[in-house]
Amino acid sequence: MYSPIGIFDSGIGGTSIWKEIATLLPNENTIYLADSLNAPYGEKSSEKIIEFSIKNTELLLNKGCKLIVVACNTATTNAIEFLRNTYDVPFIGIEPAIKPAALKTKTNSIGILATKGTLSSALFSKTSELFAANIQVTEQVGKGLVQLIESGKLHSDEMNQLLTKHLKPMLVNNIDYLVLGCTHYPYLIPKIQNIVGDKVQIIDSGLAVAKQTKAILEQYQLENTSTQKGKHHFYINTGVDFLEDILGGVKSEITIQRFDF
Repeated sequence: MYSPIGIFDSGIGGTSIWKEIATLLPNENTIYLADSLNAPYGEKSSEKIIEFSIKNTELLLNKGCKLIVVACNTATTNAIEFLRNTYDVPFIGIEPAIKPAALKTKTNSIGILATKGTLSSALFSKTSELFAANIQVTEQVGKGLVQLIESGKLHSDEMNQLLTKHLKPMLVNNIDYLVLGCTHYPYLIPKIQNIVGDKVQIIDSGLAVAKQTKAILEQYQLENTSTQKGKHHFYINTGVDFLEDILGGVKSEITIQRFDF
């Protein structure tokens, strides 16, 4: 079997990235780790986030992964430099797409919805200074959103109320672009769009990460040359029910397994 692409996140959110990768690279095998037991990473210390990222990375390497996608904004901004300096495989990270929002805004005002761990990281601060120094940026910690998604309350009244509360300051500041800074949040796009209206464009990083994954595979000559559809193995350290629901519409060769890690 061809070596798989490894993907990890603090739960099921990174499946939004996995879907983009599986669509763009249909012949690649993948292994996905959902560390739901420790979600959300965004409220953990940097040391803890690095510790979880090491554990996830070593599990994926032990399963023969040729490249690892850190499908978590918080883990990328806190741990990817350490991972790249420690392990020999290529790593693909994900961080909020501030640059395109800053370049495209007409109102000179953008919003960032992300976890505390991402917004307080040095990498996020550096990116903001580089691309958004001259525009108004409304940063909002999406406190409670990941927990609701992980507990199967994606479509609850509680979710709608919390989202409205988080987004209101951005609307007051007349944003025209909203950057999603957590891989769980793309599952909220229809709800967010209902709240912010059609004058606000929503940006997430999924497709960009998939394209970068393809480019790195080609650069290191790691592509799967098989013409067969890829096989996809998902491991989660809590119940499998909601992960099965999230992946239910995907027509691929998938196995989902509860796994203690």
